[in-house]
Amino acid sequence: MDSYKIIGLMSGTSLDGVDIVYASFNREPDNQWSYLIEQSETIAFSDTLLDRLHESGNLLGSQLAQLDHDLGVFFAYAVNEFILRFKIDKSAIDAIASHGQTVYHQPQKGFTTQIGNPAVIAFHTGIPTIGDFRTKDVLYGGQGAPLVPIGDRYLFKNEAASFLNIGGFTNISFEKNGVMRAFDICPGNLPLNKLVRSKDLAYDKDGLLASTGELNYFLLDLLNSLPYYEKNAPKSLGTEWLEQDFYPLLKFDKDIENNLATVVEHIAIQIGKTLNDHELTSVMITGGGAKNSYLIERLKRYFKGEIILPGNQLIDFKEALIFALLGVLFLEKEPNCIASVTGASKDVCGGVLHLP
Repeated sequence: MDSYKIIGLMSGTSLDGVDIVYASFNREPDNQWSYLIEQSETIAFSDTLLDRLHESGNLLGSQLAQLDHDLGVFFAYAVNEFILRFKIDKSAIDAIASHGQTVYHQPQKGFTTQIGNPAVIAFHTGIPTIGDFRTKDVLYGGQGAPLVPIGDRYLFKNEAASFLNIGGFTNISFEKNGVMRAFDICPGNLPLNKLVRSKDLAYDKDGLLASTGELNYFLLDLLNSLPYYEKNAPKSLGTEWLEQDFYPLLKFDKDIENNLATVVEHIAIQIGKTLNDHELTSVMITGGGAKNSYLIERLKRYFKGEIILPGNQLIDFKEALIFALLGVLFLEKEPNCIASVTGASKDVCGGVLHLP
């Protein structure tokens, strides 16, 4: 088929809800794909579900299995409400493509785990659902991440020299000499959100709190000296790395503004260094961090190239859109994981299809 209508679901490590996109895709003559976001919405997790997700890495096996099911029910409920609210013809939807919620990501041990059971989604929506996009790449020796670069190649290739997503983590993709490169640069919103939770805030809007803090240069040096930054790509980050290597360096009970300012500076330094080291002249930034005006201001100190901030819809829903594209490529039986990006032994078509 040369055209598809797909619902893409993205639930990132920032845990700010599930992003839902209903998009149409058409294959173009130059092997690119055109797209139209027909509807989009973010549905927040309930407080109870959010608390369970925050503790997901510490649950017993049976508890995690229950959460896997319950999150699948929530995703299905969100999709059904989305379809009703926007009066979408369910029969026109070819599939749902769901990223799931990452609990464990340890590709060096051969596994990555996303919950939000796609079989449950398919059952409760009556729509074929594709999930588990990362495992096959990991089995072929890859990081299972990042997956978004395939979308940068097929949907946004001519928009910028590089593409940065600042979500829970900060990842970049770019093409050099015809080869796609991508990797996680550093943390993104996760440590910033964790710091402001002590002030009963979900996030630091516009980076206002961070902008009032003073830099802790000793802490900044420690953060910039973490061994991860010396590794060559392909490489990826998970919450386990934050817990073991990053968070022990921070104080979460005092000096919140100073810690925020220092982490923001660290993120800006690492992004700027990556862009400059690879001689990239422009970058399109999406994800929640694109709305952190203080972070963008600090980045401009370290990167003198062009910074492109697209409209809010693309900032908020680019990842969900690209997971919808991953679903298209799965249905086309074409690779949706790029070996040059993940380090796998070959390009693979990741995903598992569940019929209702």
